[in-house]
Amino acid sequence: MNNWQTKKLGEICDFFTDGNWIESKDQSSNGMRLIQTGNIGQGFFKDRGEKARYISEKTFKRLKCTEIFKGDILISRLPDPVGRACILPETGEKMITAVDCSILRLNKKISPNFLNYYTQSNAYLSEVEQKTTGTTRKRISRKNLGLVKIPLPPLSEQQRLVKMLDEVFEKIAKAKENTEKNLQNAKELFESYLQSVFANPGEDWEKTTIGKICNLMTGGTPSRTKKEYFKDGEINWLVSGDINKKEIKDCDGRITELGLKNSNAKYLPINSVMIALNGQGKTRGTVAMLRIKATCNQSLVSIYPKDDFKLLPELIYANLEGRYNELRKLTGDTGNDRRGLNMSIIRNTKFSFPKSVTEQKSIVLKLDALSTETKKLEAIYKQKLADLEELKKSVLKKVFNGDLQQSV
Repeated sequence: MNNWQTKKLGEICDFFTDGNWIESKDQSSNGMRLIQTGNIGQGFFKDRGEKARYISEKTFKRLKCTEIFKGDILISRLPDPVGRACILPETGEKMITAVDCSILRLNKKISPNFLNYYTQSNAYLSEVEQKTTGTTRKRISRKNLGLVKIPLPPLSEQQRLVKMLDEVFEKIAKAKENTEKNLQNAKELFESYLQSVFANPGEDWEKTTIGKICNLMTGGTPSRTKKEYFKDGEINWLVSGDINKKEIKDCDGRITELGLKNSNAKYLPINSVMIALNGQGKTRGTVAMLRIKATCNQSLVSIYPKDDFKLLPELIYANLEGRYNELRKLTGDTGNDRRGLNMSIIRNTKFSFPKSVTEQKSIVLKLDALSTETKKLEAIYKQKLADLEELKKSVLKKVFNGDLQQSV
């Protein structure tokens, strides 16, 4: 590394400024493409397709915005993480960026791809973090960003290292893609089997609805203004987030006896099936088995057989677990629709099950065994993905420490 220099980020640019577009009601379906921090991945550009936003050229001229061009480096001054960067690709459109992005046009002594790789390294992110300010909303100023130090070998060496990193990262990306496919295949195999079990009911299966065969219960939330309803509480109180545990053996929420008496919260049957009525993201329609004495708020519903000698709760769980997408569509789910499920929808949901409890137990045991094996595979694939990410970090560290010689 004798011929390597250390330069500050602000010293290697012919042009270094901040984006200057601020929130405006003047938006249009065409004109100047608005690039925001959400478009900046860690080392890559996220196009966001149909979610692209624009302002009119009239507004662009009136606000004297800075136009950005293919090859510019964009750095986000907001989380997550602060300082992530990407090279702006050719979009075929005129572009501007927002105030929370910094724009870098490098001089001819540095390769944009070399800098792009360096911004993915722990050394860079660590220094950015040290220069970040704020508590509730962390950010880095352009002034502090310009002080971040960059290891800089001669241009020919930069180009050699970029070529090597391109090859290594391509192999890692391919391995990651294959692993993600294997992970998805493992999940889909289990889901396919789960759905097939109930998709072809036998002649001796009973066809009914959940409301006819099960009791449904929901809960409530004690008044938040009454500290005595929550402080030092010992009664388990479930919320939507607990449903993602799949098997609920504990929870963070607690209420007091006083909170229980002065709200709609009530004790639920142990071993009942819990279903989320609403919740952002993927929570709505998710089910879990309740294994503890607990209450819940109004966003969850407990489902328990009217006769547990006739119907196993675990079979209800398995049935609804395989019908996640179907349940979400009952609320008009289009991917963004957040209308919740309700008791009426759940009661009227069709439900078929074998009349033989022995057959029910056999189905549950088979599904449990397959689920266990699927989880083992998922753990293996997730660990491999984590290892691949660590490999990327290790390669970047060696490159920017100058540990990789010309012969590599």
